[in-house]
Amino acid sequence: METNDILRDTYVKVNLDKIAENMSLIREMAGPDVAVMPVIKANGYGHGAVQIAPVLIENGAVYLAVATLTEAMELRNAYPDYPLFILGHTPDRLLHYVVENNITQTIFSLRQAELLSAAACKSGKKAKVHIKVDTGFHRLGQIPSPAFADEIHRMFQLEGLEIEGIFSHLALSGEAEDEAQYSLFIKFIEQLENRGCNFRYKHLADSIACVDYPQYRLNMIRPGALLYGMIGFQKGHLPVKQALTFRTAISQLHRIPAGEGVSYDYLWKAVKDSIIATLPFGYADGYPRNLRDKGYVIINGKKVPIIGVICMDQCMADVTDVPEVREGMEAIIYGDGNDGSMTIEEASKLAQTNKNDIIARIMARPPRIYVK
Repeated sequence: METNDILRDTYVKVNLDKIAENMSLIREMAGPDVAVMPVIKANGYGHGAVQIAPVLIENGAVYLAVATLTEAMELRNAYPDYPLFILGHTPDRLLHYVVENNITQTIFSLRQAELLSAAACKSGKKAKVHIKVDTGFHRLGQIPSPAFADEIHRMFQLEGLEIEGIFSHLALSGEAEDEAQYSLFIKFIEQLENRGCNFRYKHLADSIACVDYPQYRLNMIRPGALLYGMIGFQKGHLPVKQALTFRTAISQLHRIPAGEGVSYDYLWKAVKDSIIATLPFGYADGYPRNLRDKGYVIINGKKVPIIGVICMDQCMADVTDVPEVREGMEAIIYGDGNDGSMTIEEASKLAQTNKNDIIARIMARPPRIYVK
């Protein structure tokens, strides 16, 4: 899609070449014996899951991982045959969908294993699952115990059920805590293997862990933010690049005298005669509302502050010092920083959140343009 074809001045540009390069770097880092399962939940962290999937497939994705059944179904409709993995919980009443659509499901109870087995036998298919172990994150899964080991052993006896993998998730609280979680996970797998429960895939490492802890890669990794150029690791190094930029254009210019207020409650007032630009994006597009008087955009090479309360659909910027400013002039909301634009990392720090929150909250409303 070209900019002339979109119905709005506010849009997200996604560089598919950068995603391809990031995926290639991850594959090279992982090596030939480690499968890569890219995580494209939350609409591909705001990049567009359906649209970026082919790039990941072409560059060696073994699975495409999402968080929910609805996300999996969107991808299944677009890619009828590619392996899909649901990282989250699917309610009992909906489990038949994962069987009917050949989607691999996370489970952590014998009850759900039995339900999937029954659905698989009824439809003449196999229900493929990975078992989630709670090693200390306390989000999903059961803690390693003899009782859970007994449940898993019984799962292996169920007809129609293929237990392909086992996995857990690090809390990333610190090296000692991470090591404790890893050791607990490995010991539990060894106990299961001694009982004849073998797994094709064992995985623990997300974007941070797969770079910082090579020993935790096992034979599968789950990169998410790393695909999109978000750097969260601290000890390792991987030169991934931000793939997304967020852009808009000036809707209107206002010339106001000193002392005039702008936006709700007049929380910003002009200290001198000023030129104020209205920009057609707001918090309903995913821009953090708490960036009032902290955020900025780049217009004609100048760093321009966002002023006043950020509205649902619009916000205002002080463009008094922008040379030759005019309506329709482009404004860069998020960029790669090379042109002085605000990077996702900087936005996350100013908004006091993490980078994933910044990109995942960009709503579907701004159209996406894909360049390759």
